[in-house]
Amino acid sequence: MRRYALIMAAMAVIAVAGCSSSSSSSSSSSSSASPASSSSSPAAGSSASATGTITVFAASSLKETFTKLGTQFEAAHPGDTVKFSFGASSTLATQITDGAPADVFASASPKNMTTVVSAGDASNPQDFAKNTAEIAVPPSNPASVTSVNDLAKSSVKTALCEPKVPCGVVAAEVFKNAGITVKPVTLQPDVKSVLTQVELGNVDAGMVYVTDVKAAGSKVKGVTIPANVNASTMYPIAPISGSKDMSVAQAFVAYVLSPEGQSVLSAAGFEKP
Repeated sequence: MRRYALIMAAMAVIAVAGCSSSSSSSSSSSSSASPASSSSSPAAGSSASATGTITVFAASSLKETFTKLGTQFEAAHPGDTVKFSFGASSTLATQITDGAPADVFASASPKNMTTVVSAGDASNPQDFAKNTAEIAVPPSNPASVTSVNDLAKSSVKTALCEPKVPCGVVAAEVFKNAGITVKPVTLQPDVKSVLTQVELGNVDAGMVYVTDVKAAGSKVKGVTIPANVNASTMYPIAPISGSKDMSVAQAFVAYVLSPEGQSVLSAAGFEKP
């Protein structure tokens, strides 16, 4: 009987030890699963906060409006950044087709956009604005310019854009419509450079856009060109096919085309396409 009692006592000890081991194993398994679960959560959060930076190549006549649109876009899309490269549309188009790192192209001429599209660097451009020519003169108007015909006078020093630049093309169309020949004293690479020549008083007049005269404020005066003589240009925009942040590029294009974007353009003097 004594031996039987000892055997039963030994079996009880073994049973207790077995239960203790099982409980410890279960606890260890549970705690090792917990870190794996918590590590998957930050990964999802990281994906949700993904942001991007884009570079927009835009016509120089868009400098003021696009700078403002860029600020508004960044405010509406926290974490996204918009950088700009402004210049003559013809120059920008060449840079893009040569491989310059651009994400969006906003041109002051359909012709220059076609160059980029034909090279396979963009597709499905959309017109977002229209601009019309206007004569800019210094505030004192030293040459007494009152009409586009005055620019044909040899006594009037006139600044024009280079012929291949959109503002040069528009000026040539205006002169053709007016039946006059204008011999500029200087040819500038883009419309803002023409405007600067007028602001500095280096010339008596410059052919720019309505939006440039408005942006210059009191630095220049505008001389309106009659509608039957005047000329205008359309502004198309498109994401660049090789953009590394295509979703942000597309979002910026959409913002320019949105009511918010169109409101800023309209306030600057641009017309709807």
